[in-house]
Amino acid sequence: MHEENKAAANGCSKIRRGTQNGAALLALMEKTGYSMVQQNGQRKFGGPPPGWEGPPPPRGCEVFVGKIPRDMYEDELVPVFERAGKIYELRLMMEFSGKFIGVCVSLDNCRLFIGAIPKDKKKEEILNEMKKVTEGVVDVIVYPNATDKTKNRGFAFVEYESHRAAAMARRRLIPGTFQPWGHTIQVDWADPEKVVDEETMQRVKVLYVRNLMISTTEDKIKAEFNKFKPGVVERVKKLRDYAFVHFFHREDAVAAMSVMNGKCIDGASIEVTLAKPVNKESSWKQHFNGQISPSSENLLGFPNKEDGTQKSLGKPASLSIRLNGQHSPGPPEVERSTYPIFPGIKLTPTSMYSLKLSHFSSAVMHLDYFCHKNSWAPPEYCLYSTTSQDGKVLLVYKVLISSIADDSQTYFMPEKLCTTVEDAKELAAQFTLLHL
Repeated sequence: MHEENKAAANGCSKIRRGTQNGAALLALMEKTGYSMVQQNGQRKFGGPPPGWEGPPPPRGCEVFVGKIPRDMYEDELVPVFERAGKIYELRLMMEFSGKFIGVCVSLDNCRLFIGAIPKDKKKEEILNEMKKVTEGVVDVIVYPNATDKTKNRGFAFVEYESHRAAAMARRRLIPGTFQPWGHTIQVDWADPEKVVDEETMQRVKVLYVRNLMISTTEDKIKAEFNKFKPGVVERVKKLRDYAFVHFFHREDAVAAMSVMNGKCIDGASIEVTLAKPVNKESSWKQHFNGQISPSSENLLGFPNKEDGTQKSLGKPASLSIRLNGQHSPGPPEVERSTYPIFPGIKLTPTSMYSLKLSHFSSAVMHLDYFCHKNSWAPPEYCLYSTTSQDGKVLLVYKVLISSIADDSQTYFMPEKLCTTVEDAKELAAQFTLLHL
């Protein structure tokens, strides 16, 4: 028995406040041969296990388990998880709550989003600054400003060598504790990349082209991509500083990606990758990784978790819609406090797309945000009207959602009429989000 194992077990007995006094953990370590180390608020069992040869398991082999009861430890957890297969490593946090565990694939995120960066800073400057205060920095991803390629967009993504390194860096970069270049930065986990199965990606014949000049036209892009092999491009759809280039054949798309990535068009060095098709079966709610507040769920009419019935489409109390002569039930009022702007307060230009979902209380804004995150065209609203029996003008919006990557279009229209344009648009956005 290693001395560190005994020390870990002794520490466990103190945490347990006398229950089993660590004997069960000592027995587990003796039986399995695994080591146990306690550090940084967690206890690590294994990693690697005895006799392991070769590199650690690749990303995607880890699951996250939540809501573990406070009085359950490795001696009970290990036998449960070993039913699924050999354990490489188990990391147990020191505080838990709840009675029913939940298991999902661990994202193993190694990338942080850093916002409010001065726009005149180059990639090398940002990389060096991050390396000064955090460990394990592998790379920094910075995108040029859409209108001025000499500047960045005010944010960057920092890639770390491991999830643990990223988590430690996130803790280290808490706003207020670190101010690079005299700026208070924003720090959060980067949104995980969409995972598309290999079979689907093998059929993709559309390229995603970013970092284009605003002034670059679709005709210019088509001409540039046709240079290496004339007539291979079917069409181009450009939005702001990025575009989707559709090819007639997949092999031409793959070849063009290799040739055109890093090329200059109108003075801008472009990035070219295969476009990832949108998984239409996954809801917009899943897209945001469960980060939806209860009030948002009520707002958008998600099914009641207890009885499976759908709640009425509602709005915050201050914006409740009068439908069929009745106020639709809405969630509690979203807090919309105001704060004074004191002299000397520094205001930083911020894109709405760098904010979190919790900052939005309008379904119209939710929908715009969602379309942007999916690289779709902005939603198009078409207004229709009719007249009620008592002479009132009643309104309804039809919403068109276009997925540029796979060239599909879908219409959504609620079965309710409203008396104001604002209410009609909000209801249409709610309905669309619910059915995407």
